[in-house]
Amino acid sequence: MEKAAASNFLGAVLLSRLFDTVGRVRMISGTYLISGILLTITGVILGSLTAVTLTLCGAVIFFFASAGASSAYLTVSEIFPMVTRALCIAFFYAVGTAAGGITGPLLFGSLIQNASDSGDITKIAVGYFIGAALMIVGGVVEAIFGVKAERQSLEDLAKPLTAEDAPEKGATASKA
Repeated sequence: MEKAAASNFLGAVLLSRLFDTVGRVRMISGTYLISGILLTITGVILGSLTAVTLTLCGAVIFFFASAGASSAYLTVSEIFPMVTRALCIAFFYAVGTAAGGITGPLLFGSLIQNASDSGDITKIAVGYFIGAALMIVGGVVEAIFGVKAERQSLEDLAKPLTAEDAPEKGATASKA
């Protein structure tokens, strides 16, 4: 468990600079895709892994996934106008937590029970493949719809709702 926690921290620390130099869209989609591919590979070879090698696989996956998720969370907070930002973040967090908190225990509890009953750990690989598919879809969605938020002011990303439109340069204000 400590290895996974350390890899979460190290991924964010060691990769963070790349999100602003290489670009957030590339890095978020890249880290999500790498995580999904590594999770798929882990699911395929699950039966041949020991507790130590499975933990190491998880640590490597979390190294990339955590850094990508942290940057995605940051970008979401930047693309909404300031007055709605907290509400938007709360909404996304609540929906994600509800979806994962309700379906996760039911699905994975069932997979673990089936694997335990049969003595075949590879029966939980379906959970790895579902997680991998979600990460890969997230990476593709980010590549298509991602916002290039690196090195931009918040006002350039999301115009404040209270901002007034200034007349364009050279334009004269019309008199009513």
